[in-house]
Amino acid sequence: MTKFIEGFLNGLAKLANTKALLALKDGFVLTMPITLIGSIFMLVANLPITGYGDFMASQFGVDWAVGLNQVSGATFDILAIVSVLGIAYFYAKNEKVDGISCALIALVSFTILTASTVSSESGEVVSGVIPKVWTGGQGVITAIIVGLVSSYIFCYFVKKKITIKMPEGVPQGVSNAFVAVIPGFAIILGTAIIFYIFNHFGTTLTEFIFTSMQKPMQSLTDTYVGGVIMVVLCALLFWMGLHGPNIVMGPILPIITANSIANSELLKEGALSVKEGAYIMTPQVLDYFVKIGGTGVTLGLIIAVLLRAKSKQFKEVSKLSLLPGIFNINEPMIFGLPIVYNPILLIPFILVPIITFTIIYLSIFIGFLDPFTAVQVPWTMPPILSGFILQGFKGVLVQVVIIVMSTLVYYPFMVKQDKLFLKNELKGSE
Repeated sequence: MTKFIEGFLNGLAKLANTKALLALKDGFVLTMPITLIGSIFMLVANLPITGYGDFMASQFGVDWAVGLNQVSGATFDILAIVSVLGIAYFYAKNEKVDGISCALIALVSFTILTASTVSSESGEVVSGVIPKVWTGGQGVITAIIVGLVSSYIFCYFVKKKITIKMPEGVPQGVSNAFVAVIPGFAIILGTAIIFYIFNHFGTTLTEFIFTSMQKPMQSLTDTYVGGVIMVVLCALLFWMGLHGPNIVMGPILPIITANSIANSELLKEGALSVKEGAYIMTPQVLDYFVKIGGTGVTLGLIIAVLLRAKSKQFKEVSKLSLLPGIFNINEPMIFGLPIVYNPILLIPFILVPIITFTIIYLSIFIGFLDPFTAVQVPWTMPPILSGFILQGFKGVLVQVVIIVMSTLVYYPFMVKQDKLFLKNELKGSE
């Protein structure tokens, strides 16, 4: 069993450090600055306060939010473009290859494979455009595939020296440009062939992937069972000493981000509810509710310790972990207490996130909370504050319930662990 667990953990560690997953994780992180900026503008346009919209309209006119929506649209609607650039760039950079050239070729490939026409309400076809519908959330999976495949081919050509080699003395920028010509031509030629194939059937690769892959994946991640699997894996892997969220969320984050962007589109139509097709599973569900205080909702454990613990180890570690925990950073508890490979704390460390996810999932499902849109706040924002910004006083109430619940569930396990710590401390003082 020990060998099996070690082999399993080693396999996960290797998987987490593969070039593709590293590029995917780093590339998608590149979207965070623009989505956070866009979130600010979207939040101002849609503050969760009753009567806010009517008040603003009475003061600044019915079109008061047009500029705010233009900014948020300009950020969220190019999510796929930023993703393909970031993924290709970081893949090439990790391979010690020119990242800029690789990223630009990936962007051209993505553009070739995406629709360049749009139909008006009257049926007129307008050409020479790039529809934002495919450069935002609906194009994310295509962006990931194109970013990884094109960068792999680009790096293969460069490493095998299938390039135009310039004489010594030529500036590096000029040399890099010529190095990219042959691999770039090969990638774009292959992309053009794929475009012709799908164009023959009256569609594009981006539309095909969205219909056949992305939409089913979004629906799958939106189920209660799918969400439970996510939160259990994040907690279990962290308990095993691996950074569970980094491993699990690498391939999942783009999907649930697309869910939140789809919800934003529904909000523009004025019908944001689960009954109208809104998604429940979004990054906000995990970042600001299921991970209050960090993975495992360990803020509840810290509160339980400060209320009752007698052992010096428990109290000192918890005091040091309180401030980071308020900002959703719990590595001091996980590795300092430790929670890692601690059999007593394993059960609540997994059980609390499951109960937390159930609470937030049901809150959205029954309509107590609205489905989350693309509005985000920094993941380090303390609970209560994040709940109010995202969902008003109802969001605060749900977060308070989660914190109280987590404290109560951790409490009996904390008492058992505290007795063991105290016993060891008394032995050491003899």
